[in-house]
Amino acid sequence: MKRQKRDMYARAFKRGYLAGVSGKAKDSCPLEQPEVRQEWLNGWREGRTDQWEGMTGVSGIHKLANVTTA
Repeated sequence: MKRQKRDMYARAFKRGYLAGVSGKAKDSCPLEQPEVRQEWLNGWREGRTDQWEGMTGVSGIHKLANVTTA
């Protein structure tokens, strides 16, 4: 049985979040479609906020679990 493709918006948010937590610049967004790019940027903003609050490494494991399951 074939798996359905994941929602591209959720995937863009997740990748943006991971980029934000790792400290990458928002200019590194690889997406061109405006709606999907906006989701990546939303994830990036949330990831940067979590990085600034110190939720990286072991401190952010509980937050990362919610992001990666979506």
